[in-house]
Amino acid sequence: MKTVIQIPGAPAPIGPYSQAILSNNTLYVSGQIPLDPYTGELVNSDIASATHRVLKNISALISEAGMTLDHVVKCSIFLKDMNDFAVVNEVYASYFTNIPPARETVQVAKLPLDVSIEISCIAVID
Repeated sequence: MKTVIQIPGAPAPIGPYSQAILSNNTLYVSGQIPLDPYTGELVNSDIASATHRVLKNISALISEAGMTLDHVVKCSIFLKDMNDFAVVNEVYASYFTNIPPARETVQVAKLPLDVSIEISCIAVID
């Protein structure tokens, strides 16, 4: 059985997908971009602010499913520019302070709404 997790604390999908899906004890969070869910504005002026906004969006979805960032086991990071890697790592590390999840980071040609970063993740309750 799967349950749609959709909350006002994370941006509404910009396509035909759910913000997150909870199936049994696993939460699949769709790619989040630096869109402020309260203002509808993109937070894309610098990569640090954009990364914080994305991780806040992810945190809101995970919290709605009764989890914390400690439950995240896998992240996928998509960057517009790999030169942003060090700054993204610094911000990312401030959210995953215990055991960091497995992850990959790739540079892509373009992201939705021409943002600089998108992150998706999987979280599991044991």
